[in-house]
Amino acid sequence: MSLFDRAAKSGLPSRRVLLGGATIVAGALLLSGCQFRPLYGTSTTLTDDGMERTQTVPDQMASISLDFPSYGDSFAITNINQVMRNQLIFAFTRGGEPLPPKYRLEILSDRRRAEVGVERLADVPTAYNITVNSSFVLSNIETDATLLTGRSFASASFDFSSQRFANLRAERDAETRAAKVVAADINTRIASYFATHPEE
Repeated sequence: MSLFDRAAKSGLPSRRVLLGGATIVAGALLLSGCQFRPLYGTSTTLTDDGMERTQTVPDQMASISLDFPSYGDSFAITNINQVMRNQLIFAFTRGGEPLPPKYRLEILSDRRRAEVGVERLADVPTAYNITVNSSFVLSNIETDATLLTGRSFASASFDFSSQRFANLRAERDAETRAAKVVAADINTRIASYFATHPEE
Protein backbone atom coordinates (compact mmCIF):
# COMPACT_ATOMS: atom_id res chain seq x y z
CA MET A 1 0.00 0.00 0.00
CA SER A 2 1.37 3.39 -0.96
CA LEU A 3 1.62 6.37 1.35
CA PHE A 4 -1.04 8.15 -0.73
CA ASP A 5 -3.43 5.19 -0.33
CA ARG A 6 -2.90 5.16 3.45
CA ALA A 7 -3.61 8.90 3.66
CA ALA A 8 -6.72 8.56 1.52
CA LYS A 9 -8.08 5.66 3.63
CA SER A 10 -7.43 7.51 6.85
CA GLY A 11 -9.52 10.45 5.64
CA LEU A 12 -6.62 12.89 6.15
CA PRO A 13 -5.06 14.88 3.30
CA SER A 14 -1.55 13.84 2.34
CA ARG A 15 1.43 16.08 3.03
CA ARG A 16 1.93 16.50 -0.73
CA VAL A 17 -1.63 17.79 -1.13
CA LEU A 18 -1.21 20.22 1.78
CA LEU A 19 2.08 21.55 0.41
CA GLY A 20 0.59 21.96 -3.05
CA GLY A 21 -2.35 23.90 -1.67
CA ALA A 22 -0.09 26.15 0.36
CA THR A 23 2.03 26.88 -2.73
CA ILE A 24 -1.04 27.87 -4.76
CA VAL A 25 -2.30 30.18 -2.01
CA ALA A 26 1.13 31.83 -1.63
CA GLY A 27 1.38 32.35 -5.38
CA ALA A 28 -2.05 33.92 -5.51
CA LEU A 29 -1.16 36.33 -2.70
CA LEU A 30 2.05 37.36 -4.45
CA LEU A 31 0.28 37.95 -7.76
CA SER A 32 -2.46 39.97 -6.10
CA GLY A 33 0.10 42.54 -4.98
CA CYS A 34 1.87 42.74 -8.34
CA GLN A 35 1.08 45.61 -10.68
CA PHE A 36 2.50 44.04 -13.79
CA ARG A 37 1.15 45.24 -17.12
CA PRO A 38 1.77 43.97 -20.67
CA LEU A 39 4.67 45.61 -22.48
CA TYR A 40 2.30 46.96 -25.12
CA GLY A 41 -0.60 47.73 -22.79
CA THR A 42 -1.59 51.16 -21.47
CA SER A 43 -1.62 52.56 -17.97
CA THR A 44 -3.72 55.47 -16.71
CA THR A 45 -2.61 57.44 -13.67
CA LEU A 46 -3.72 60.69 -12.06
CA THR A 47 -1.45 63.71 -12.08
CA ASP A 48 -1.17 66.18 -9.20
CA ASP A 49 -3.84 68.40 -10.73
CA GLY A 50 -6.32 65.52 -11.03
CA MET A 51 -5.87 64.98 -14.76
CA GLU A 52 -5.62 61.49 -16.20
CA ARG A 53 -2.34 60.56 -17.84
CA THR A 54 -2.15 57.59 -20.18
CA GLN A 55 1.21 56.08 -21.02
CA THR A 56 2.62 52.84 -22.35
CA VAL A 57 5.84 50.99 -21.72
CA PRO A 58 7.03 51.71 -25.31
CA ASP A 59 6.38 55.43 -24.68
CA GLN A 60 8.51 55.30 -21.55
CA MET A 61 11.25 53.40 -23.36
CA ALA A 62 11.25 55.91 -26.23
CA SER A 63 11.71 58.72 -23.67
CA ILE A 64 15.11 57.45 -22.49
CA SER A 65 18.20 59.55 -23.17
CA LEU A 66 21.46 57.60 -23.40
CA ASP A 67 24.68 58.71 -21.76
CA PHE A 68 28.02 56.89 -21.90
CA PRO A 69 30.39 58.62 -19.45
CA SER A 70 34.02 58.79 -20.51
CA TYR A 71 36.00 55.84 -19.21
CA GLY A 72 39.44 55.46 -20.70
CA ASP A 73 40.30 56.25 -24.28
CA SER A 74 40.74 52.80 -25.78
CA PHE A 75 39.37 52.16 -29.24
CA ALA A 76 37.73 48.94 -27.99
CA ILE A 77 35.59 50.79 -25.42
CA THR A 78 34.60 53.34 -28.07
CA ASN A 79 33.50 50.54 -30.39
CA ILE A 80 31.58 48.74 -27.62
CA ASN A 81 29.80 51.93 -26.57
CA GLN A 82 28.81 52.69 -30.16
CA VAL A 83 27.43 49.19 -30.70
CA MET A 84 25.44 49.37 -27.46
CA ARG A 85 24.13 52.87 -28.29
CA ASN A 86 22.88 51.75 -31.70
CA GLN A 87 21.28 48.60 -30.32
CA LEU A 88 19.52 50.41 -27.46
CA ILE A 89 18.26 53.32 -29.57
CA PHE A 90 16.65 50.88 -31.99
CA ALA A 91 15.25 48.78 -29.13
CA PHE A 92 13.87 51.80 -27.25
CA THR A 93 12.25 53.47 -30.26
CA ARG A 94 11.48 50.28 -32.23
CA GLY A 95 12.90 52.00 -35.29
CA GLY A 96 10.79 55.15 -34.85
CA GLU A 97 11.50 58.63 -33.60
CA PRO A 98 12.47 59.13 -29.94
CA LEU A 99 10.12 61.06 -27.65
CA PRO A 100 11.13 64.07 -25.53
CA PRO A 101 13.52 62.70 -22.88
CA LYS A 102 12.07 61.97 -19.46
CA TYR A 103 14.64 59.42 -18.32
CA ARG A 104 18.43 59.22 -18.41
CA LEU A 105 20.30 55.95 -18.83
CA GLU A 106 24.01 56.07 -17.95
CA ILE A 107 26.14 53.10 -18.97
CA LEU A 108 29.75 52.54 -17.95
CA SER A 109 31.52 49.59 -19.60
CA ASP A 110 34.86 47.88 -19.47
CA ARG A 111 36.30 45.06 -21.54
CA ARG A 112 38.70 42.24 -20.72
CA ARG A 113 40.56 39.74 -22.87
CA ALA A 114 41.73 36.35 -21.62
CA GLU A 115 43.46 33.37 -23.22
CA VAL A 116 41.26 30.28 -23.51
CA GLY A 117 43.47 28.09 -25.67
CA VAL A 118 47.23 27.64 -26.11
CA GLU A 119 49.13 25.79 -28.83
CA ARG A 120 51.08 23.14 -26.94
CA LEU A 121 54.15 23.00 -29.17
CA ALA A 122 54.47 26.70 -29.98
CA ASP A 123 53.19 27.91 -26.58
CA VAL A 124 51.14 30.69 -28.21
CA PRO A 125 47.43 31.47 -27.74
CA THR A 126 45.01 29.87 -30.19
CA ALA A 127 41.85 31.54 -28.86
CA TYR A 128 40.82 34.46 -26.70
CA ASN A 129 37.71 35.29 -24.74
CA ILE A 130 36.33 38.86 -24.70
CA THR A 131 34.17 39.87 -21.73
CA VAL A 132 32.16 43.09 -21.68
CA ASN A 133 31.03 44.30 -18.23
CA SER A 134 28.56 47.18 -17.98
CA SER A 135 27.03 49.05 -15.05
CA PHE A 136 23.90 51.09 -15.72
CA VAL A 137 21.81 53.66 -13.87
CA LEU A 138 18.32 54.70 -14.96
CA SER A 139 17.09 57.98 -13.47
CA ASN A 140 14.23 60.44 -13.82
CA ILE A 141 15.50 63.62 -15.48
CA GLU A 142 12.96 65.92 -13.81
CA THR A 143 13.44 64.70 -10.25
CA ASP A 144 16.96 63.28 -10.62
CA ALA A 145 15.72 60.23 -8.72
CA THR A 146 17.44 56.91 -9.37
CA LEU A 147 14.90 54.38 -10.64
CA LEU A 148 16.98 51.31 -11.48
CA THR A 149 20.61 50.22 -11.22
CA GLY A 150 22.26 47.04 -12.33
CA ARG A 151 25.16 45.22 -13.94
CA SER A 152 25.27 43.10 -17.05
CA PHE A 153 28.03 41.14 -18.74
CA ALA A 154 28.56 38.87 -21.71
CA SER A 155 31.46 36.97 -23.25
CA ALA A 156 32.41 35.98 -26.78
CA SER A 157 35.45 34.09 -28.04
CA PHE A 158 37.52 34.32 -31.21
CA ASP A 159 40.28 32.23 -32.78
CA PHE A 160 43.79 33.64 -32.94
CA SER A 161 45.93 33.01 -36.02
CA SER A 162 49.15 34.21 -37.59
CA GLN A 163 47.26 36.81 -39.66
CA ARG A 164 47.33 40.17 -37.89
CA PHE A 165 44.45 41.76 -39.78
CA ALA A 166 42.28 38.66 -39.37
CA ASN A 167 42.95 38.71 -35.61
CA LEU A 168 41.91 42.35 -35.33
CA ARG A 169 38.72 41.68 -37.30
CA ALA A 170 37.88 38.58 -35.24
CA GLU A 171 38.48 40.45 -31.98
CA ARG A 172 36.25 43.31 -33.09
CA ASP A 173 33.51 40.87 -34.04
CA ALA A 174 33.72 39.25 -30.59
CA GLU A 175 33.42 42.67 -28.94
CA THR A 176 30.37 43.43 -31.07
CA ARG A 177 28.67 40.13 -30.23
CA ALA A 178 29.22 40.59 -26.50
CA ALA A 179 28.07 44.23 -26.59
CA LYS A 180 24.84 43.26 -28.37
CA VAL A 181 24.04 40.66 -25.69
CA VAL A 182 24.63 43.21 -22.92
CA ALA A 183 22.45 45.79 -24.69
CA ALA A 184 19.62 43.27 -25.11
CA ASP A 185 19.81 42.35 -21.43
CA ILE A 186 19.70 46.00 -20.31
CA ASN A 187 16.74 46.65 -22.61
CA THR A 188 14.81 43.69 -21.19
CA ARG A 189 15.48 44.69 -17.59
CA ILE A 190 14.38 48.29 -18.15
CA ALA A 191 11.22 47.18 -19.96
CA SER A 192 10.43 44.83 -17.07
CA TYR A 193 10.95 47.69 -14.62
CA PHE A 194 8.54 50.00 -16.45
CA ALA A 195 6.02 47.16 -16.80
CA THR A 196 5.88 46.89 -12.99
CA HIS A 197 6.22 50.63 -12.23
CA PRO A 198 3.64 52.42 -14.40
CA GLU A 199 3.62 55.45 -12.11
CA GLU A 200 7.30 56.30 -12.63
